[in-house]
Order: sequence, then C-alpha cells, then structure tokens
Amino acid sequence: MRHLYSMILLALTAQMATAQNKVNILLQNGTTESYETAALSSIDFSGSQVTVNPTGQAAVVHQGDVSTISFQKSGPILRAQGWQESAFAEWTLTEGATYKVYVKGGAMADWTAVDGELVRLYPDYGRVDVVGLRPGSYRLRVVPVVDDTEQAAAAAETGTLTVTAYDRQGFAHKDFQGVGAYQDDGTLKPGAKVIYVSAATAKTVSVQLSSGTFTGLQAILDAYQKGNVKEPLAIRIIGMLQAADVDYFGSSAEGIQVKGRTADSELNITVEGIGEDACVKGFGFLVRNGKSVEIRNLGIMRQMDDGISLDTDNSHVWIHNIDVFYGVSGSDDHIKGDGAIDVKSDSKFVTVAYCHFWDTGKSTMCGMTSESGPNYITYHHNWFDHSDSRHARVRTMSVHMWNNYFDGVSKYGIGATSGSSIFAESNYFRHTHDPLLISLQGTDAKGSGTFSGEPGGMIKAYGNIYAETGSASSYQPITWAQSATSFDCYEVGSAADVVPSTVVTLSGNTPYNNFDTNASLMYSYTPDAAADVPAKVTGYYGAGRLNHGDLQFVFNHAADDTDYGVNTALAALLDSYAGAGSTSGGSGTGGSTTPTDSTQTDTTQTGKPVVEGAVMCSFDKSGTPSSNLFTVVGNGSNTKGSATYNGTTYDTCLKMESTTSITFTTTSTMKLTLVFGDTETISFKLDGAKTVGTGSTYTIDALAPGEHVITKQNVGNLFLLVLE
Repeated sequence: MRHLYSMILLALTAQMATAQNKVNILLQNGTTESYETAALSSIDFSGSQVTVNPTGQAAVVHQGDVSTISFQKSGPILRAQGWQESAFAEWTLTEGATYKVYVKGGAMADWTAVDGELVRLYPDYGRVDVVGLRPGSYRLRVVPVVDDTEQAAAAAETGTLTVTAYDRQGFAHKDFQGVGAYQDDGTLKPGAKVIYVSAATAKTVSVQLSSGTFTGLQAILDAYQKGNVKEPLAIRIIGMLQAADVDYFGSSAEGIQVKGRTADSELNITVEGIGEDACVKGFGFLVRNGKSVEIRNLGIMRQMDDGISLDTDNSHVWIHNIDVFYGVSGSDDHIKGDGAIDVKSDSKFVTVAYCHFWDTGKSTMCGMTSESGPNYITYHHNWFDHSDSRHARVRTMSVHMWNNYFDGVSKYGIGATSGSSIFAESNYFRHTHDPLLISLQGTDAKGSGTFSGEPGGMIKAYGNIYAETGSASSYQPITWAQSATSFDCYEVGSAADVVPSTVVTLSGNTPYNNFDTNASLMYSYTPDAAADVPAKVTGYYGAGRLNHGDLQFVFNHAADDTDYGVNTALAALLDSYAGAGSTSGGSGTGGSTTPTDSTQTDTTQTGKPVVEGAVMCSFDKSGTPSSNLFTVVGNGSNTKGSATYNGTTYDTCLKMESTTSITFTTTSTMKLTLVFGDTETISFKLDGAKTVGTGSTYTIDALAPGEHVITKQNVGNLFLLVLE
C-alpha cells in the first residue's frame, strides 16, 4: 500500500510541475480547499489520511474526510459543468472586452454561437449558461471581443461537459409529450419564441406573435388569453425581477398571470431562470385555464400571496427545480406568507418535483372542495427543509408522493382530508413531527384536530423511512395493523398491493381508490430507495436551482427542527438580497433562439434572414408574419374561416391577392408546406411558376436552397407556412 501512495504522490507532483497551478480538495461536507501548487511542497497519503504540506507553513491534515482531489490549469476558465439540459462556464475578465460564446456537441458538429443575452458579466468574472440542450457531451468556447473584433488568440475552451436530462416522471407527462415550450429531448419546440426578461427589459421586451406584436412581460402573456396565439413561448429570466420592474400584473393578488382562454387551453409556455441567480422578489405566479405550462430553475421570495398558484382548470403543468422562500409576513399563521406552491380548483395532471421549500409555513395545498375530478398529482424529490406543514395538505385529489425528503418538519408532514387518496412511497422523514395524518383519526384524533373538522382521506404507505424519531410516538405513524379503527396510514408490504375496500376513514367512511395500481391511470416511474433520498435530493442534480442557487443558508438542526417560528437570520438575508449584480456581456447573438437541435435562425452577411431547422409561420389580422424569416406584403383577416394542421386550428390568415408576396431564403434543401383554409383548394405561384393546388394543404418535399417568393395564382387564404 505504501508503494501505491508513493506512485500517487509522484503523479500529483508531476502534474503540479507542469501547466497545473491550483489543486482543489473537495471535502465530504461539500466545502473545497484550494491551494496554489507553487506554494505546496507535497501532498502525502497514508491510509485514509491526506496531509497537505504548504511551503514554510504548518501541515493541514485530513483524516478520512477527503472526497476528491482535482487540478485546475492556469487560464481564464474558472469552472465549467454540464447540468440538466444546460451547461455553464465562468471565466476571468479581460478589461474592456465583451464576449462571444460558442457551443459544440450533441447534434452541433461545428461551433455554434449562443444568444448574447445568455452571456453575463459579474464584478469579478464572466458567465454563460446555455439552455435547451439535449443530453450528451458538449464543449463551450469563450472568445473576448474588443472593438467589435473577436480575439481568437485569447479564446478559451472548456473540457467535455456532460449534459443530463430533466426527470420527466410524474402525472404532468402522462400521455402528453413536451410540457411547456420544450420537447421531451430538451430542445425547443419548432416555431418556439424566446424572450429574455431582466429588470431592465421586463417592461420593454417585445415579441411578434401570430396575433400581433406585444411589448412587456405581462402583455405578452395576456396575448395568449385570446386563444389565437399558437407559438410556444420560452420566457428566460435573467437575474432578479422585482414588482416595480414588471409592466403590470395580471393578478393583483399573486403577480404574473399565465392564463388560457378557456379551461385547459394548450399554451406551451415555459418560464425558466437562467443560471444560479434567477429569481423574482415581491410577487409570484398564477396559472389559470392553462395546459402545457412549465416553471423551472427559479427562486421566489417575499411573494404577495402564493409563490406559485395553480388555480382553476389547469392540466399537464410541471413545476420543478424551484427555490421557494418566505412570502410577505402577515398575521397569525401567515407570518411566513401564504402558500408556497398550491394546486387547486380542478388542476390535474400536475407534477411538483425537485423543489426546495426553505422553512415555508404553508408549503403546498393540494385541492379545495370544489374539484369535480379526477385530479391526479405527483410530488417527488422535493426538499421540505425545516418547513412547518402542508407537505402536502390534500383534499379530494389523488396524489402520489414519492422520494421526498422531509428534513426537520416541525408541525406535520402529509395530511389527508375530504375523501382524498394519497400514496406515500419511499419518502425519507428525518425528525418529522406527525409524518402522516388522516383528519379526525389516529394521531390527529389525539389532539384538537388539525384540519378544521374536515372528514378524512386515505393514505397508503410503502417503503418510507422515519429517522431521528427518538422515543416520541408522534414521529412515527400509527399503521392499520396497529389500530384497524383509528390509524394514520394503511401500510402495505409491496407497492403493488391493493388497499381493501373495507378499509375506510373513521370520518366520512371513505375508502382508498387504488389509483396507483390501475395501469390505465398511472405513469411509469422508478423510485429510489428511501435511504438514498437525502443524498439525491441535496446533491448536484437535486432540489432547487442549479447548484442550489446563489442564496445559501444552513439551518441548525438542534434549534430549527422543532421551531416553526420565523428564522430571523433567513428573513434578514431575504430582505437584504439585492441580486447578484450581473450586466449583459454578450457580443451579438446566436439567433432568435439558443442553438439547439430544433428551430434556429441567423442572419447572412447581406442581412437577409435565412432558415435552418424547422419553422412554423402564421399571420396576424394585419398580415404580419409570426416569424421574421418571412418578408410579407399583403393583408390579413380573421373572418375567412379557419385551417387545422396537426391538430391545431388557426383562425387568422394572409389573404392571397394580386399584391400579396412572401419572400424568404433557405440555406439547404427543405420541405415547404402551405396550409390554406380547410374548405379551399388553392393554386399559387412559387418563384413565378404556377403550382396547382390539390387540396387545402400543399407540400413541396424538396425546396432548393436560395431566395424564394410566393405570390397569388388564385384568390385564397393562407393560414400557415411550415419549413422543415
């Protein structure tokens, strides 16, 4: 063994003598010690003991607590890593420079420029976060730009970065592909619009949609309420947004409103934070009548009411990787604010996953009493970090809660009322008071009652761990086997076991509905062992924002496990937080979307728009195209009927008249589809040649590269253009 340690030391010494100039020692508690290699005489190994010997200073001895040792080359790249469908890099700054950043990997064989808005300059370093990447291996290239000239000789490249996929298990993805603006492979949907929203741009950001051009964050979202906007929308938040930064609020109680025209209107909207410091302060989000909505990688603090409220007729909503903190303090049980993430009023097929609840008072309510059902909800891999109650507090709904980490919960964990059915599977309850409660029976019946006298709901339990319970009975549930008349849960021996219909709640006489064993209702999933949950949820790919966000706070288990009051130190940290202070550092953009394997646009040196990938172009009632790839002369209308393409109906068209022309440029052979009114058979001219229509939809499978123009042959109504 001594010979092995000598070989390791020789290898380390050789690395330190070459281009390496820093050694990083990662400890098992997550902290890192860094040393300049020139200031070290040696690093010695003996069994599990690692001894660092700085030149001329006392040795630093680590006994069994070293996780890894790595080296960092001299150069501008400070750190770089892949994450979930994204990758980032940080670098030292060159005075007077902006930066162009390129990405290569996945389906991108060549270096491809990323959007300039993704490049930010902080006081001491630059940073880029590239999002919309499918899983795979990538590299990033950072190029300083001085006086509008790229300094290629000063470019720096990362090593290979591994990008993984977001975890798409849960009811939000049940029988539905691509929740939000992204496809299930992580890339943007064809035709998706991207807007970048910061404190400086929230009121002025503008986007051209199929129903017109809209300016301001809430105004853009309000355009979707009319039901005639078809483009998916990715809203990318940069830095911190406060209430005063926003153009106006769609909800005076909550803040930003995402709303469809009628129940379950398909919106295909993603709200996402960029990097580690994206957050909103002073408001939250309300989702109504929305289908296919995603909110991810965002911090929410000091919100007016709920952090995120799903209220009224939503479906296929995915909320994940959110850091949610205290709301605005109120009286009595609102001292920490109201709900953190609430799911209400006939919201269904919802997944809340990998969210970090920081000492929240009312963490998540699931169901009111008005739901007509069925309402299927998933909570998995969430970190209830010293939060108090409602994890979740469930009425009426069918809820699958699995692989959640209950970390020092002071009031109660999961509560079932009003005929709800909850499957609590492979969760880890560490020092959690009353981990499972059914209203008016079991543990809840020993006191005055927790749930305002509501009748009970049923909890099926399997594979959960109750840790650090001590001798107190209130930290472990009463099972049906222990008390068949008054219990906290029905414990099964296998996840596939059915709860007998004869087992009913003491109040309400309600049985468990066994939704989880019905193959037609359930989704596919693979739970982790409960013992592995704390490490996974608190790990790099765990709950909360990338790297757990820029705002960090460590709770004191001894004091905070049982304290459900406001943590004054955390509250002060939130109140004083003013953002990380980045400025735009990008030189130019890489197109209207981040370079991925889906829709991309760019500009040639002549300034003419060109297209690669897949683009869908509709029109507003003035004839304005939704994509700037097309130059249109002509008039629009919303009274000429409608056209349906791939299940989506369009009711606004471009009228094909003698003065109408559509000009565009392609750089490769592409497929062109023209979609006219459902009852029309229209001929048209392409590059001056007559093309005879054969139905309401006409496709040219191999359109040659170059500049093209479409003009009138017959009078008709063009609702959609598709280039693939």
